[in-house]
Amino acid sequence: MGSMVLSALSPVDAEAAILAHVPGLPAISLPLAALGGAILRETLVAAREQPPFDRVTMDGIALASSAGRERRSFRIAGTQAAGSAPLRLSDPRECIEVMTGAMLPGGCDCVIPVEKISLNAGIATLLDDIEPLPYLNVHPRASDTPRGDTLLQPGIRLGPAEVAVLASNGRTQASVSRAPRIMAISTGDELVEPGEPLAQWQIHRSNVYGILAALRRRGYSQLAQDHLPDDLPVLRTRLRQHLDTHDVLILSGGVSMGRYDYVPQVLGELGVSVVFHRIAQRPGKPMWFGIGPGGKTVYALPGNPTSTLICLGRYVFGGLDAACGTHPVPPAMIPLAEDFAVKPPLAFFLPVRLINAEGRQVAMPQPTRGSGDFTSLIGTDGFVELPPGPGSVGRGTPVPFYSW
Repeated sequence: MGSMVLSALSPVDAEAAILAHVPGLPAISLPLAALGGAILRETLVAAREQPPFDRVTMDGIALASSAGRERRSFRIAGTQAAGSAPLRLSDPRECIEVMTGAMLPGGCDCVIPVEKISLNAGIATLLDDIEPLPYLNVHPRASDTPRGDTLLQPGIRLGPAEVAVLASNGRTQASVSRAPRIMAISTGDELVEPGEPLAQWQIHRSNVYGILAALRRRGYSQLAQDHLPDDLPVLRTRLRQHLDTHDVLILSGGVSMGRYDYVPQVLGELGVSVVFHRIAQRPGKPMWFGIGPGGKTVYALPGNPTSTLICLGRYVFGGLDAACGTHPVPPAMIPLAEDFAVKPPLAFFLPVRLINAEGRQVAMPQPTRGSGDFTSLIGTDGFVELPPGPGSVGRGTPVPFYSW
C-alpha cells in the first residue's frame, strides 16, 4: 500500500487513492435466482449457437419460398409445434402449420403469418399482399451468436438480460463477487433516534438513514447500522466489533478538528491505517479514508448532512464498485443550465436538478444554504463538480455529474 497522505488531496487524487487501496472482495458461486445485481467474476462463452436452429418467429405456415412464387394455395400436411422434432416437407404443393419458437421444418425456408393466409378445408391460400421470400419470419441459426463467442466478461453487473443469457447457456450458477457487508455508523452525543423525544440541544439522527437509502438504491443489501456516542471506550469497543464483522464501515461525523472528534484517533488505535484525511473541496473537506486489518475499508465522512451525502456519492460508491470488481464508469458530463460563481479556492460540489432545455439535458443549480442544509436537496438528482475558485463556470459548460 502507498504511504499516508497528510495534505489535502484534490478530488481526483482522493478518488485515485481509494481505488489504489481498496482490496477486492472474494468470489462466491450463486444460483441463477440469486444473481440479479451481482458482479460477475468469470467469462461466459457461448456453449452453442444462438439461435441453435432456424427458428420460426410467427404463427403461420412454413413452405418453400420458390413454390410460393409459382402458386398461392397449399395443402396443410402437418403441424410443427415449438419443442417438437422437426417435420420435413417433401411436396412443394404442401405447407406445414408452424408455431412461434418452433424449429423450421425441413424443405422450408419461409413462414407466412396466420393473418396473411385464408384457410378452407385444409387448404391455406396466401393473400395477395404477401410475397414469399427466403427466411421471411425466420430467425436464422447462429445469426445472434456463433458457438464459442464471448458473451459476458468479468466486472459487469448482472441484470435481467445477463442472467437470462447465463440460463440460456445452461448455467445453473455463476461466480460473482460476494456482496460487501456494510456497517453505516453515525456518531455524536447530539443525535437522538427518530421517534424519541428531543431536548432543545438535540436533533434526530438522519445521515445514517440517508446513507442506507442511497446504498440500497445502488443494489447493496448486506447493510447494518449503529450509533456511537462521543465516548472513547464505547468507540473503541464498538468499532472493533464492527471491523471484525463487516467488510466496509461508513461513518458520519467525528472526523473534523473538534475536541470530541475521536474517530481518527480510535481507528488508528484499532489498526486502521489512514490513507488520507482531508480533501480540497467544499463541502466535505474533513473526509477520512483508511484500510484496516484484513483489508477492511473505512470511509469516515464529515457529519454535516450535505457533506455526508456528497462524499458518499463522489467517493464511496466508486470504492464499493471497485471492491466488487466492476469496471469504472466515468461520470456523465452535463452542461450547466446557468452561470455559477465559485468563491472558495476549493473544488466545489453543487447540487442540481436535471432538466430538459432546448432539446438537451442540463444541470440546474440548486445551491444549499450550507453543508447542514439538507432540505435544499429535496428534488435534486445529484450534484456536479466545479473547479476551484474564485471564478465563474459559464452556462453550457459540461461538468461531471454524480447521482445520489
